[in-house]
Amino acid sequence: MTASAASTASAPSLCIVRIANFVTPVSGGLRTALHHLGAGYLAAGHRPVLVVPGSGYHDELTPQGRVVTLPGRLVPGSGGYRVLTDRRAVARQLAALAPDRLEVSDRTTLRWTGAWARAHGVGSAMVSHESATGVLGTWGLPGPAARVLADRLNSRTAAAYDTVVCTTAWAAAEFERIGAPRLALAPLGVDLALLHPSRHDPAVRARYCAPDEVLLVLCSRLSAEKRPERALEALAELRGRHGVPAVLAVAGAGPLRQRLTELARRQGLPVHFLGHLAGREEVAALLASADAVLAPGPVETFGLAALEALACGTPVAVSRSSALPRIIGAAGAVAADSGAGFADAVRELLDRPPEERRAAARARAEGFGWGAAVTAFLAAQGVPATAGRS
Repeated sequence: MTASAASTASAPSLCIVRIANFVTPVSGGLRTALHHLGAGYLAAGHRPVLVVPGSGYHDELTPQGRVVTLPGRLVPGSGGYRVLTDRRAVARQLAALAPDRLEVSDRTTLRWTGAWARAHGVGSAMVSHESATGVLGTWGLPGPAARVLADRLNSRTAAAYDTVVCTTAWAAAEFERIGAPRLALAPLGVDLALLHPSRHDPAVRARYCAPDEVLLVLCSRLSAEKRPERALEALAELRGRHGVPAVLAVAGAGPLRQRLTELARRQGLPVHFLGHLAGREEVAALLASADAVLAPGPVETFGLAALEALACGTPVAVSRSSALPRIIGAAGAVAADSGAGFADAVRELLDRPPEERRAAARARAEGFGWGAAVTAFLAAQGVPATAGRS
């Protein structure tokens, strides 16, 4: 055994406590990322613990490590999201867990945990899962005001934690703008085995569209910042201006569902609202059986749903304002932020030979495995990628 191998083998197993808000059984990208990162930390020999809000207290062992659920307050109008507002309860739980590292996935209500970590000599990182500037903009704040407020929030976040982890250079830009001193890039990944072109299922297609129709899919939380209405607008444009016999299947839940359902009914659009799909195999079959997937969210910092579609061999039309153009590369199409823009992007995808566009999508996704993501996240906190299990 070489000296470096011996050093790696004897690296200590660390308790990595991850704490997050806005995680529910029906939430999407964040929940998926937390699961795969936790499973990766566990496989690397570390001891991951995830702390999340829920309706009551639970403590269980799962494939992603230990998961502790603390009572959290419901956020009105959010579609079921909860937040951890009892700081004393959270601090008691953190003290009991005695973490070696703290990884936080909420830069607002949980920012105080950075000070807790520093006071207890615990290395800390905040993972930026969204653009503060972008989210404030979707709430209606004018651009200059959104930027000023985002800079203030991000400055406090950067000061509170040892490291800020961003999943893309696009997401990191707002922290570079304020000169954040400790910034790390760590991309997310995709399950390349589960999400595969072989999941294509003619029976799934037949459930939603006729043989001569085009099946589009929106796989997203139905909330304002995701701009799901653009998928319906694109459908109307495709069927009207482009003459494409398209049908839309919407997988996801959220506060805008009823409004979108009513919009589809008024306009006579063929839209299937599927709600939250709990089975990952069911999601994979839907994505692999579609002709194109829409990702209209303008503030996506990585876009796991889009990457999952690519892994299934299905090209994606993405918002030009998001981080996704760099993620998808030539495997998709970049759309202007309007229904017409997304219709044009879908038309561009459909004009490519089917086998060519599907092969390009899968090839792009194969550059984003979860193994590399886990290694990058651990490195961002100075944690060995492989630990001893003593």
